[in-house]
Formats: sequence, C-alpha cells, structure tokens
Amino acid sequence: MTGMFTNGVSADSITGAVWQKASASNAFDNCVEFARLVDGEVAVRNSRFPGGPALVFTRDEVVAFLHGAKAGEFDGMTV
Repeated sequence: MTGMFTNGVSADSITGAVWQKASASNAFDNCVEFARLVDGEVAVRNSRFPGGPALVFTRDEVVAFLHGAKAGEFDGMTV
C-alpha cells in the first residue's frame, strides 16, 4: 500500500471517511461498510465494530472484487 492509511488502522482514525453500508444490512447492524478515501483508495470495516481495524484497498482491487462478485465468482461461499 502506498496510500495514506495502512491495513489494520483503527477505522475511526480515518479522518473524513464517510462510511456506506448496504441497504440489505440486517437490523443487528451485521454488515461491512465501505468508505472512499481522499487518495482514491477504499477502506472497509465491520459495522459491528466501527472503531475496529479497517482494511484498505486500491480502487483497482475493489473494482476487481466487485466484477468477480457480479460475475458469481464467490457464489460458492454462501453459508
């Protein structure tokens, strides 16, 4: 990572982050949240632990993941 934040950084220390949660999130707040960072990277956190660690990905990594998800590449991972 060459961005401003590294993986494992406390999510609440990412200044200016506007966290977005999927509308399909359940009533118990069990979801992941994404935030676009000022340097173009994307942070991901667990909505149950908003101050916990965040994973930080490049835009290209997130685009690749979303394309794979839309193409059904992860459908076998359902529980």
